[in-house]
Amino acid sequence: MKAETAEPRPARLRGTLTARTRRTITAYAFLAPTLVVAAVFMVWPMIRSLIDSFYEKSIGPGEFTGLSNYTQLLKDEAFLGALRNTVFYAIVATPLSVGFALGFALLLNGRVRGRGFFRSALFIPAVLSLGVVAIAWSFLLDPDIGLVTYWLRSIGVPAGNGVRDPSLAMWYVIGVGVWKNTGFYMVMYLAGLQTIPRTFYEAAVIDGAGPWQRFRRVTWPLLSNTTAFVFIIAAIAALQVFDQVFVMTRGGPHFATESLVYLVYRKGFQDFEFGYASAIAWVLVIVVFALSLAQNVFFSRRAVRY
Repeated sequence: MKAETAEPRPARLRGTLTARTRRTITAYAFLAPTLVVAAVFMVWPMIRSLIDSFYEKSIGPGEFTGLSNYTQLLKDEAFLGALRNTVFYAIVATPLSVGFALGFALLLNGRVRGRGFFRSALFIPAVLSLGVVAIAWSFLLDPDIGLVTYWLRSIGVPAGNGVRDPSLAMWYVIGVGVWKNTGFYMVMYLAGLQTIPRTFYEAAVIDGAGPWQRFRRVTWPLLSNTTAFVFIIAAIAALQVFDQVFVMTRGGPHFATESLVYLVYRKGFQDFEFGYASAIAWVLVIVVFALSLAQNVFFSRRAVRY
């Protein structure tokens, strides 16, 4: 008579659920401090600012006015000017930052002598405080003692009055932003380049493709996901420009560099129009969300998977 082989019994469902529940509780216990901090300092302020945007509010309770703050924005020259400045900054700074980042990444991804040094040198601005960077560039761009303006004049380039010139101030602000962010985006592109299989390039060389054909047919399509991510975060960062405006120009001269975020600061903390400032902030939130969604849809249709 053959001995029957006992089949292993499955784990009890009750015990499995209990263990899973215990792990879930433990995970939430570790997350609880972070969730509490996020709720107190992020979620609640956002909810409160949304409520305040429907009030004519200064220091005090305020009066409910419905959508009047939002309708007033459409007639406010300060808001419309800040919106134009912000959009102009984003349109110029975003492609410049992404373009320079891609170019440097392509150069430093190959066998270049001293590429470790150049990678570090280009990435250093990204880890510096933007406030400190803006202060340093304010001195460099000073029309009287600035080294950059002195050098520009020495080679015959009109430097004007530096950041005091309404026609040039925004370009200086854009330049500082591009210089600050290019290294960060370059690292992302370098990471994307490392994921492209070398066999694709070897096959392209066998087919007789030159450097431009290899970039156009291999590198660029396979970097589409990286480009989408970099472009979205670069655009979001550009729409939230504040630090260099605050330090270098204070929104001037003649409001030539005032951004939406700086206008929120000015209305909220200088004019104490908290309700109106909250309305401006929520318009910016809607603009950023809509742009991010549009970019995500645009790039997702052109994504290449391999």
